[in-house]
Amino acid sequence: MSSSPTTTGRRATAGRSSASGTSQRPGTTRTLQSTSDDAGQVTSLVKRSVLHGGLRVVTEQLAGARSASIGVWVGVGSRDESPTLHGCSHFLEHLLFKGTAERSALDISVALDAVGGEFNAFTAKEYTCFHARVLDEDLPLAVDVLGDMVTGSLLAAEDVEAERDVILDEIAMHDDDPDDVVHNLFAELAWGSDSPLGRPIAGTVGSIEALTRAQIQRFYRRHYRAANMVVAVAGNLDHADVVRRVRRAFGRHGFLDPDATPVPPRSAARPRRVHPGVVEATRPFEQVNVVLGREGLVRTDDRRFALGVLNTALGGGTSSRLFQEVRERRGLAYSVFSFASHHADSGLVGVSVGCLPTKLDDVLAVVRTELSRVAAHGITEEELVRGQGQLRGGLVLGLEDSLSRMSRIGKAELVHDELLSVDEVLARIEAVNLDEVRDVARLVFDRPELLAVVGPA
Repeated sequence: MSSSPTTTGRRATAGRSSASGTSQRPGTTRTLQSTSDDAGQVTSLVKRSVLHGGLRVVTEQLAGARSASIGVWVGVGSRDESPTLHGCSHFLEHLLFKGTAERSALDISVALDAVGGEFNAFTAKEYTCFHARVLDEDLPLAVDVLGDMVTGSLLAAEDVEAERDVILDEIAMHDDDPDDVVHNLFAELAWGSDSPLGRPIAGTVGSIEALTRAQIQRFYRRHYRAANMVVAVAGNLDHADVVRRVRRAFGRHGFLDPDATPVPPRSAARPRRVHPGVVEATRPFEQVNVVLGREGLVRTDDRRFALGVLNTALGGGTSSRLFQEVRERRGLAYSVFSFASHHADSGLVGVSVGCLPTKLDDVLAVVRTELSRVAAHGITEEELVRGQGQLRGGLVLGLEDSLSRMSRIGKAELVHDELLSVDEVLARIEAVNLDEVRDVARLVFDRPELLAVVGPA
């Protein structure tokens, strides 16, 4: 689901935003959404341009904002890696900060630090994002720095070796985090270690130690292509000015030249099944960490709105059924929550709990009982209203800054078929009824169980 904040009295219009970029000719601009207040003043304006080479530029102009955020969204993540390239997307994300022909690693850091900007990146299973948030007057600098990094990284041999050790330290850090360990184990159980979806995003010690500079360079050239990217910007901006600056910043090294080689297709195109079962791992932790789940929904499934309400009512806050039953009434665990994750061709739903080893059996019994109850009977009217309210409030409050707005339009353009206005998303949430929640609960929680357990021997 993609959305943006709104307030009572605003009026919005929305247009479909193609995720492939093929429906709009290079050099053209379209207005996707426009939101106005009761006086007719435009409060938000979303526009989209396609540059030569297929690079998409999507902006949201926000009335009254003094900041601006930019993100470069690349359509490559850990699921696009072969076993020999496991961890390459994340490795490459690190290396793009290490310098270009125009800027050293220090120059890149100083440029944004000197204007008080926030600057970072992350790698997911299906995409990578480099992002910055700055004062509106410093947006030209952020555009230029990101364009330089993405199109002109040197990938120097000494940087590859230095960053290899940093990533190995990061993997060790994740291995010391019980929550990371159990969720990685859960993903491996669900999709299998032979599937990119089932492998940890950062790679393993073995895969990172084996990656060569030549492999990373080839991966960079293959996936970091204009047609495989979206530049998203939100804040106090002018769309035409942003497009001009993006064209200049990303035009380095022939990056926007027409490319006869098609962008490599996603490795998995058909629905991917989830494998049920039980997996355990021994770690010298004080607690036992558990993830108990089922196969969920793909990200394009319209039932995801009903599942979102169900997930919130089941384990989305301190008033949720699981929190009240597991922690408040029985004192079995400090932390318990439910989740739903969606991918292009698969999805998961589950419950995550950390408890003392002596309470594991009781925790599992209570969680299984509650999941069986919602599968058989759904949720109550009160839980439905509370879940809808929690989703609506979280949606609006979570998008009150330019960085969140940028993420909304960037992710929608890269991985979704359309950009929904907040009014459309709120309407879909409010339209969810008890029958739909019961149907989706029965669908997912009647499926075979997956259980991952990590803790002391």
